[in-house]
Amino acid sequence: MKIKLALKQLDYFSDEAYKKLRTNIQLCGGNKKVIAFTSSIPNEGKSSVSLNLALSMAEAGKGTLFIDADLRKSVLKARVRVKDKVDGLTNYLTEQAEIKEIIYSTEFPELDIIFSGPVPPNPAELLGGERFQELVHQVRKEYDYVIIDTPPLGSVIDCAVIAKECDGAVLVIESDKISYKFAQEVKEQLEKTGCPILGAILNKVDMTQNKYYVQYKEYQHKVSRK
Repeated sequence: MKIKLALKQLDYFSDEAYKKLRTNIQLCGGNKKVIAFTSSIPNEGKSSVSLNLALSMAEAGKGTLFIDADLRKSVLKARVRVKDKVDGLTNYLTEQAEIKEIIYSTEFPELDIIFSGPVPPNPAELLGGERFQELVHQVRKEYDYVIIDTPPLGSVIDCAVIAKECDGAVLVIESDKISYKFAQEVKEQLEKTGCPILGAILNKVDMTQNKYYVQYKEYQHKVSRK
């Protein structure tokens, strides 16, 4: 079954930001293929960031798999407006489905997706098991990039478990919401997994306070009046 993703059209600055993020990830080296995205607390925008990056990778011709590994509180299925019943990561981890049965193609030729599936009673234990290791080992061979959306590390331990199987991790931080001290604590916790931290993304920045954004909007307005 092919999934149609109902994604919002990005504005110019957002589109350029994801292209820069894509380039930075690629410049980390060809051995950085499986990448986990996390945040300190819920609602910092890590799911949107990781999904849009996966789409940007696919648009650049890179075979990309997006894995929704937030087994506790996934927002992906509702966000992309999938109404049909789909099997997901939980189904595979609990031996109710095989890998090929949980990978769905999308309208974007290079982008496939794995949904989280039903909420299990023991997500950390499932993610730390051999089935998840086997999944990562398999998809690593089949895709150029595997982007994994994980739960907030400042709330639950799941990301630390997932990161052990990844080549790198990225921390998404909402502007003006997370304290420097808390972000440092989450960073240190991520470092303990042994997974290299590729960087941090400052999200939900008020671009109207950016003079370059204001200048661009003024220029755009002048052009539209000609």
